Amino acid sequence: MAAYLIADIEVTDPVGYEEYRSLVPATLEKYGGQFVVRGGAHEVLEGDWRPRRLVVIRFDSIARAKEWHASPEYRPALAIRQRTARTRSVVVEGT
Repeated sequence: MAAYLIADIEVTDPVGYEEYRSLVPATLEKYGGQFVVRGGAHEVLEGDWRPRRLVVIRFDSIARAKEWHASPEYRPALAIRQRTARTRSVVVEGT
């Protein structure tokens, strides 16, 4: 079953974060990840959630999403993101 990694990212160092953004696409290919949403305008319709930057990545399964997140390919980019942003993320099954 398909899975979606959904991240709410508050960028704290825009210059450093640009390096992260440039590295991520190449790390997704091996794991079948595809961007569905990568930033862009958004509007809260209900509740008090105030997301900053939303990213949605589609994978073939939760297992593949987790493999990518823990992968040696993604590890250097992850370290950059952790220095340059605060992130909340989940992975969820979908269609």
